[in-house]
Amino acid sequence: MDSYLQTLNEPQLEAVLNTDGPCMLIAGAGSGKTRVLTYRIANLIQSHQVDPFNIMALTFTNKAAKEMRDRIEAVVGADARNLWMGTFHSVFARILRAEAHHLGYPNNFTIYDTDDSKSLLRAVVKEMGLDETQYKVNTVYNRISSAKNKLISWQEYLAHPIIMADDAANMRPEIGNIYKAYALRCFKSGAMDFDDLLFNTDKLFKEHLDVLNKYQQRIHFVLVDEFQDTNLCQYFIVRKLAAVRQNICVVGDDAQSIYGFRGADISNILNFEKDYPDLRIIKLEQNYRSTKTIVEAANSVIAKNKAQLPKNVWTANDEGTPIELIKSVSDNEEGKLVASSIFEEKMQHQYKFSDFVILYRTNSQSRAIEEALRRMNIKYKVVGGLSFYQRKEIKDLLAYLRFALNQQDEASFRRIINLPKRGIGDSTIDKIIVAANDHAISIWEVIQNASSFLGGRASGPIDDFVTKIKRFGIEIQTKDAYEAAAEIAKASGLLKELYEDKTAEGLSRYENVQELLNAIKEYVDDPEKEDKSLGAFLQEVSLVTGQDENKDNDPDKVTLMTIHMAKGLEFKNVYIVGLEEDLFPSQMMLSSRAELEEERRLFYVAITRAQKKLFLSYAITRYRFGRLKNCEPSRFLDDIDKRYIKVSPRFSKTETSIPNPNYAKSFVSGMKKSVSSQPVAKPTAYKPAADFTPSDTKALATGMKVEHPKFGFGTVVNIEALGAERKAKIQFSDFGEKTLLLSFAKLKIHEN
Repeated sequence: MDSYLQTLNEPQLEAVLNTDGPCMLIAGAGSGKTRVLTYRIANLIQSHQVDPFNIMALTFTNKAAKEMRDRIEAVVGADARNLWMGTFHSVFARILRAEAHHLGYPNNFTIYDTDDSKSLLRAVVKEMGLDETQYKVNTVYNRISSAKNKLISWQEYLAHPIIMADDAANMRPEIGNIYKAYALRCFKSGAMDFDDLLFNTDKLFKEHLDVLNKYQQRIHFVLVDEFQDTNLCQYFIVRKLAAVRQNICVVGDDAQSIYGFRGADISNILNFEKDYPDLRIIKLEQNYRSTKTIVEAANSVIAKNKAQLPKNVWTANDEGTPIELIKSVSDNEEGKLVASSIFEEKMQHQYKFSDFVILYRTNSQSRAIEEALRRMNIKYKVVGGLSFYQRKEIKDLLAYLRFALNQQDEASFRRIINLPKRGIGDSTIDKIIVAANDHAISIWEVIQNASSFLGGRASGPIDDFVTKIKRFGIEIQTKDAYEAAAEIAKASGLLKELYEDKTAEGLSRYENVQELLNAIKEYVDDPEKEDKSLGAFLQEVSLVTGQDENKDNDPDKVTLMTIHMAKGLEFKNVYIVGLEEDLFPSQMMLSSRAELEEERRLFYVAITRAQKKLFLSYAITRYRFGRLKNCEPSRFLDDIDKRYIKVSPRFSKTETSIPNPNYAKSFVSGMKKSVSSQPVAKPTAYKPAADFTPSDTKALATGMKVEHPKFGFGTVVNIEALGAERKAKIQFSDFGEKTLLLSFAKLKIHEN
């Protein structure tokens, strides 16, 4: 047996060796799925003599693809470089580069990033004379993106009565027409946005069966990582590619499906067996990452979800220490307690700062944490901030490079036509766009004949611009990416303008542009890059993710990030902060059981990032929308089996200085506590009768008397619909007013 196979446990070995036919690997957290997937590919190449050109492996980040490729190369050698391996977007962009002409696009089409797409949408909304406050660009963009991910074209969108009625009900009846104008404008500009890379690949395979057949014959094995995060469009494409040989292997964990807001469809993994009745299902259940306490606590949480694939995650690791619950008076105090805890843990156990991560539900929560860390001189880094390629000066130069490569690119044209300032105002730009639309020609054709369309006064600076772009085009054709980019940066005037700004901010921007040129030079000098052209570099830049771009010269820092950003990562010590109702779970995710279960999966993901020790934290009060509000501990804390939690001995000065505090809420046998400003009597914990049985609450109405297993007796004050659910506001005798979701409340109705 090959040496790398000897490192696998029995289910992992089964997953690596059984390569024929459809297979689903249900991989629990920390179960070594990346190792299994890479060894499966290595086994195909080494033992089954499958040509790497015939294997397609799809991931969600460039970082994951590189890690997999490196691991495979360590086993099979340089042949690994011939795999069809990368993110869905990068692999499908590669197909479209060769086949886009079938759909009427140029093969050197531009890829619009999110900012480019939103800029174009703003222009469309403005040109249509619509209210920009009613048709906010983010709302319109997300609506169109969602449609594309569900394979709904603009034609189908406009013809769909339910979709159109929904838009009308939301006071945005023109979204369908915006979608149409945006799609046609992208097509005329020879551009595709990120969603188009998927949508158009599906369209290509659906409308051109000869092209589909070519790739079905070329791709013998399809492997998909993080399958629980795929959307409908992604699944349809891979299913088409694997239709002939049925050699499709998907790897994922339904318990870690947390990207529903991005269009991920958990039903892809839950219902995969329905599409492949002869499916081989292999469960990777041994966790190699975490202690027994953390694994079993995570299991107790995810067990509360109804929609899931059954599995029993376990570990042979040590028992570990109990999960520590930190409670604080306010969000600022929470930051102080967490920072103090990190400092103490580091000193006591000789950890590095990089062994710690602080996870939160929303980015806005980082403020108090950052301030506390700074006060204690604890180094940290925030992952998910403004990335390098989103900085204005970088996007400006990239727009020049892209327009020099593709003169049909309207978004880039709008960005650079008057940059640096050359006396071309918004009205002139609008005239150029109108002329292009009225005559059904490109903006490039208009500006090449500026005197005919705009008159002599405006044509001078435009003619100079056209001359520059033509010159840049020659540079691109005759020089490598770095030489061409350096010349364009200089001749465009961007470098000169930045250099002449001697402020600290101006110097920083100038250095950023120099760093971009350094990156292009590094790309050109990389011996593994066969294509040294500017077009190849720009495609790679367009597909870079924010997480892939994160670099830090000093790695020994505490990491701060949202839980969504933390997926796939692991740390020795994990702090999950802000565990309060309406914050986590988010108030925006309580309208249905499906949304609540996704929030619980997010909590499960957060817990399972921890290797050695886990800390959970909540605040009793928190500023929200400028007001200090009382907070209730998250229901997810109740989901954890009590035996795995201990209350932290750490208390803030603010908390201990309050005389005779009143604890107004129960938590895990008395662990949940809220501090009031005035000392009052502590309510007695309610214990229901032994025969307590919840009632059917379908008939529950205002004024009814009810009993709750934790809050005791109360009166229904109000009932409201919340999507498919109902929520009730109840005044309890001892615990005050509570708002409860009826499907979870466990209420017993008593006769008045």
